[in-house]
Amino acid sequence: MPVRVQTEDFDISREIATLREGNAAVGAVASFVGIVRDLNDAARVSTLTLEHYPGMTEKALSAIADDAKRRWDLYDVLIVHRVGELKPTDQIVLVAVSSAHRGEAFAACHFVMDYLKTRAPFWKKERTPQGDRWVEARASDDDAMARWQERPERTHHTP
Repeated sequence: MPVRVQTEDFDISREIATLREGNAAVGAVASFVGIVRDLNDAARVSTLTLEHYPGMTEKALSAIADDAKRRWDLYDVLIVHRVGELKPTDQIVLVAVSSAHRGEAFAACHFVMDYLKTRAPFWKKERTPQGDRWVEARASDDDAMARWQERPERTHHTP
């Protein structure tokens, strides 16, 4: 289960190829890529700086991936999250999930992203024409995450 926090960009094709490499049982890979926008809450964003606590962040991301693997029949979960200063159109995060079936992969990918938005220890600061500002958590992210609280865990079956 690869989890990485890094400053450098990532290659989506290479990451997904590595995720499914050598496993002929993989029938589905679902992925999500988050990208820096140039507009947030009606303000132009020139840079987004992501800060974290090394070690603590990777542990939290690994726990999210482990939770997904307990809930769905998955082969693997990949989370690559960037930190440092990013500009609009830069990639921020990649989540990719491999499974035998698309339903499991889609659901787990959605779950991981919802949990990343609410449980991962990242702090985001935007630079706007009005000055720097810290990005606050959104109620909609909490609402999205809350729906997973109702889904009971299921036993994972190793293929």
